[in-house]
Amino acid sequence: MRQELFIHLRKKRKHMKQQQHLFTNKMLRALLVPIIMEQLLNALMGTVDTMMVSNVGSAAISAVSLVDSINVLIIQAFSALAAGGTIICTQYLGQKNHEMANKSARQALFIITAISVFIVVLGLAFRAPLLSFIFGKVDADVMENSMVYFFYTVLSYPFIALYDAGASIFRAQENTRGPMVISIISNVMNIVGNGILIWVFHMGVAGAAISTLVSRIFCAVVVLYQLRKNRQPIVVRDYLKIRPDGKMIGRILALGIPSGIENSMFQLGKLAIQSTVSTLGTTAIAAQAMTNMLEMLNGTAVIGVGIGLMTVVGQSLGAGRKDEAVYYMKKLMIFSEVFLIACCAVVYVLARPITMIGGMEAKSAEMCLDMMFWITIVKPIVWMFAFIPAYGMRAAGDVKFSMITSCITMWTFRFCLCVYLIRVCGMGPMAVWIGMFTDWTVRAIVFGLRFKSGKWMEHKVV
Repeated sequence: MRQELFIHLRKKRKHMKQQQHLFTNKMLRALLVPIIMEQLLNALMGTVDTMMVSNVGSAAISAVSLVDSINVLIIQAFSALAAGGTIICTQYLGQKNHEMANKSARQALFIITAISVFIVVLGLAFRAPLLSFIFGKVDADVMENSMVYFFYTVLSYPFIALYDAGASIFRAQENTRGPMVISIISNVMNIVGNGILIWVFHMGVAGAAISTLVSRIFCAVVVLYQLRKNRQPIVVRDYLKIRPDGKMIGRILALGIPSGIENSMFQLGKLAIQSTVSTLGTTAIAAQAMTNMLEMLNGTAVIGVGIGLMTVVGQSLGAGRKDEAVYYMKKLMIFSEVFLIACCAVVYVLARPITMIGGMEAKSAEMCLDMMFWITIVKPIVWMFAFIPAYGMRAAGDVKFSMITSCITMWTFRFCLCVYLIRVCGMGPMAVWIGMFTDWTVRAIVFGLRFKSGKWMEHKVV
């Protein structure tokens, strides 16, 4: 009898301890697993998509690659604006203020749509001079394909923006399964559409672009339809009746613009590094391209943890629980580190078979595997501290510090050090990763000190 009472009291104490936290382990799993799966599937589907387009010809894949360098910049900007709306929504939800959470969601949808439509108008009006200015003198067939691909992808911008905003609103209220399902279906639609339009109707680049446009329209329509349902805290209807609220839009932009600048600078730096690597010859270019893809795969899933961390930290701070925000930051950083080690190990084991399947030349493959060896050693040591804490800090409104730190380290180490090692010291593509490792290490130190100081929690978001 006494033993049964002891067991009962122990279970009750454990239950009470769990109830003291805003998110139980079960809730965290339900939040994070769909985001992680979505990130992984998007990366894998993106790789398949690129491989399918490459079958059209060298001019087609060159055009898609060039235009996508612009698209990534725009998409990153939309994601940053959507994140600004997410931060505000999560904090209002943490306060149990559903009315203001709904209002902020409506304004996030309004401003991101307005900006995307403005970009579409500019893109269509100045399509030819813009592509000529950015790409310079390229072969006529590459420019022709670029014009076609850019036309359709520009039309898809408002739908990307609406989906990003809608998916972020769902994640803010802990619904990550919905965006995952939508993303999976749209990716499958895109792959199937590519197969039909490219291989059956022989539409080339236009077929690939139309397939992408249709899948993005699907995403936007479904996410907006789902936001209308009463089963969630944030419900948005009567989209055409939404009117701008300057104060709320100002808050969203104040959080979204710094993140947008940070993401855009990262992409610009990436393009600048690619132009430097291009001077090393085709063997090095091929090795670096494959290494980039493999490195992205071993970190994509962990980025999903960071995205989920924004919801957790935002709601914790909205509820006035700074202790919970710190607790979950530490907990999810530990999980991220373990997960990252596992992902790096798996990708490294698969690296050689992937280079063989990809038909890489022996020298390029060996260069790639050598770089992956060092990435697998260094990345688990510093990468998590360099990136995951920043997601939680942004959710607290600490966006300017993240932007300034990231821009300084990226241009100083990732770019300048890389260029110096290649152009002055005569190093090969490994110079890119030495610059990257230095960037990660400095960021990890700076963000670690920022996290320990607690200053990231002193911002007032709502």
